[in-house]
Amino acid sequence: MYRICKTIELESGHLLSKHPGSCAFPHGHTRSVELVFAAETLDENDMVLDFKAIKEMMGTFLEQFDHSLCMNTEDPHYEEFRHIYGDRIIPFDRQDPTSEAMAHTVFRYAQEALTRASQGIGTAYPVRDCVRLERVRVWETSSSWAEYGE
Repeated sequence: MYRICKTIELESGHLLSKHPGSCAFPHGHTRSVELVFAAETLDENDMVLDFKAIKEMMGTFLEQFDHSLCMNTEDPHYEEFRHIYGDRIIPFDRQDPTSEAMAHTVFRYAQEALTRASQGIGTAYPVRDCVRLERVRVWETSSSWAEYGE
């Protein structure tokens, strides 16, 4: 099995409404998001897929998290923050925006983007239908990460 990993770094804030400690307050992280793709064979260019295809597939999706604040839609201040900061508030539907939840969210988007790309939609670079998304890992700090995969 061949695997490749594309890492994207971003500055991302969140607050964890359910947290009993200081994480209940708005705070930020320099996050690294790793996307791992796998295939049993290489393409005609001797690649699993081109790294540029990943960048195109993900488009502006991950950029929306950069310098934004992720919030639980059930947080008592969600509507107020959304009114003040608009689309810089990223909603997490009835769940705290933990690194685990973010990994799951990114995985779901990347999986759908991979399907579209293998159909020739959303990237100028060819993506074979045998390529699969293996996992997404979100680093919250240099020593802590969460991962989602199927």
